[in-house]
Amino acid sequence: MDVQRIAAFSQGSNGGNPAGVVLCDVLPPAERMLAIAAEVGYSETAFAVPSGDGWRVRYFAPEIEVPFCGHATIALGAALALAHGDGTFTLQLNDATITVTGWRKNPSLMAALQSPPTQSRPAPPELVDAALDLFSLGSADLDPRLPPAIAEAGARHLVLALASRQKLAAMHYDLERGRQLMSAAGIVTISLVHAETDTRFHARNPFAAGGVYEDPATGAAAAALAGYLRDLGWPHGGAIDIHQGEDMGVPSRLRAEITAESGASIRVSGAARVM
Repeated sequence: MDVQRIAAFSQGSNGGNPAGVVLCDVLPPAERMLAIAAEVGYSETAFAVPSGDGWRVRYFAPEIEVPFCGHATIALGAALALAHGDGTFTLQLNDATITVTGWRKNPSLMAALQSPPTQSRPAPPELVDAALDLFSLGSADLDPRLPPAIAEAGARHLVLALASRQKLAAMHYDLERGRQLMSAAGIVTISLVHAETDTRFHARNPFAAGGVYEDPATGAAAAALAGYLRDLGWPHGGAIDIHQGEDMGVPSRLRAEITAESGASIRVSGAARVM
């Protein structure tokens, strides 16, 4: 089976989050897709087959299936543009229908996804306490302007905003403890962010639930964060730029465009490069 390897949200010829992309005529059994994702070894691999006027898509991490993956969707959009020309493609996920647009912008590939609907709510205090303990942080390390939240845009994330960029850079945790915490709470990642300005954020995304210590770029979490900022009334000005992967040595750039409509889809875009 042909697996394409494409880094999403790259910065020029560097960085980005690698994803596997498999375009096939028939989806393999779930256990086979899980095994392929484990063999590929990236945080996610997207499997897509033609379906009606669009594509049926499933996403697998090395250890679990996930309902939605932003960076793998960007990689898929780039792969579809290479295979079928520039355009917008309808994607049927397990629980939602979205679109991805892919286009060639020499010498780069570009893609933009429209996320599933967003929602957010305050995070349970016991979950916040457990997450802070996991990262050896205290409540004083949090940015009071951005209270801890459960944010969703196709997948569920715990958002913890840190007041200090240095604290974000120093992130560390035990993978197995993180896996147990995330699995018990039903969250895909913990989204640790720092607001440098109202529209420029730095982010790190532990993905222990999928067996991955950290993602260098996370489109689903970017969409969830953007939806949360809208719900909060944050002065985002219609879009935010997210810098991720810098502390891993894998610089990545994500842009999230935010409409005024509560719960509406978020447009997340970035560059992609074939590996």
